[in-house]
Amino acid sequence: MAWTLLVLAGLLEVGWAIGLKYTEGFSRPLPTALTLMSMVASLALLGLATKTLPIGTAYGVWVGIGAVGAGILGIVLFHEPATAARMGFMALMLVAIIGLKVTSGH
Repeated sequence: MAWTLLVLAGLLEVGWAIGLKYTEGFSRPLPTALTLMSMVASLALLGLATKTLPIGTAYGVWVGIGAVGAGILGIVLFHEPATAARMGFMALMLVAIIGLKVTSGH
């Protein structure tokens, strides 16, 4: 169950990271409210996941999901560069996330 909560927390982190772009410096009320709700929910789920998962593993996976997800959506939504190097480093982050899961002991 903790891993499910952690993945959901990571996906919500992607949501608020992308949401930051849409808030336009927190000047747009609806995107700002949705982004803030996503932040709170993401942190709450991360907190619940850390009740049973090691903090280093949970935080690393949470950040990794957020970074890879925001990177991919940045490419898709905002036409950020999709260079071979960038894609390769995102692949390495995925390997790190899987490695943390496999070695967590949970």
